[in-house]
Amino acid sequence: MGELTEKQKAQALKTAKSLSNDKLRDMYTKMNHVRAFEDKVAYFFSRGMVHGTTHLYSGEEATAIGALANLDDEDLMTSTHRGHGHTIGKGIDLKKMMAELLGKESGYCRGKGGSMHIADLTRGNLGANGIVGGGIPIATGAGITLKLRNEGRVVVCFFGDGALNEGTFHESVNLASIWDLPVIYICENNQYGMSFSAKKSMNVDDLSVRAKAYGIPGVTVDGNDIFAVYEAVKKAKKHALKTGPYFIVSETYRFMGHSKSDANKYRSKEEIAEWKDRDPIPRMRAILVETGQFTDSELDAIEEQCKQDIEEAVKFAENSADPSVDSILDDVFAPSN
Repeated sequence: MGELTEKQKAQALKTAKSLSNDKLRDMYTKMNHVRAFEDKVAYFFSRGMVHGTTHLYSGEEATAIGALANLDDEDLMTSTHRGHGHTIGKGIDLKKMMAELLGKESGYCRGKGGSMHIADLTRGNLGANGIVGGGIPIATGAGITLKLRNEGRVVVCFFGDGALNEGTFHESVNLASIWDLPVIYICENNQYGMSFSAKKSMNVDDLSVRAKAYGIPGVTVDGNDIFAVYEAVKKAKKHALKTGPYFIVSETYRFMGHSKSDANKYRSKEEIAEWKDRDPIPRMRAILVETGQFTDSELDAIEEQCKQDIEEAVKFAENSADPSVDSILDDVFAPSN
């Protein structure tokens, strides 16, 4: 189950050779930043060092990084409750991100937002969202703005398979279709909406066929193959800028439970092991070595540097001040009488 097919491998090699070493290094670095970040967050949660909840992205790295590698700084993105991979992929400051999770004043939301509310408008990151499907209408609204301004930018909208049955998906994609908005809708099908299998919640095998109802293109890709995701979004971006919305289903899998409170009783150890055999990071590494663009020692050094970067982010967060009691009502919106 773990190996790419001959066709997938040939395409992956072709795509890798078409990209510069700097581009590939950036993609591989971000993949490893996400994994190292999530490993550290899992460690903190296991010791009660982080308040609130979190939803880890481990195992899905190829989807976020492969998709966002096509975006410029000016392009926009909306995220989900499982958004650490998206935010890192869009170029967020790791130190400020870690500080936010540890509830520090130096965090993106001054320590008040936590895992599910990280945003950085300077990088085109419109924010994560704790509401299932909540980012879909936000992305569509942003698409309206880009369309009216004729700015030549796109919005990438991430959401999970659970959001496919939310009204926000159907209403938003319908509007985007009739108004030809430059939005790329990416469903990260990690096979479960919380503990409920996607196979039981929808009576179709290929979820991308839903695009037909709105008259827009829809494709399904191997979400653990970073080069397949990259090519799909590259094509989608061209279409979105010229014609209108595009729908991509990225088939992937989260290695961890839904959240920190997930006992994982609905998944077998065999199923998890099979998907871990398709780990996107070793897959990308194998392609980079086979093309001859990187050596094993170079990739080892990148992985080690990523771990060091996360440790530096932890030090920054731990040395940052806690929010003061005097600031508790700052940033709170309340209409005046």
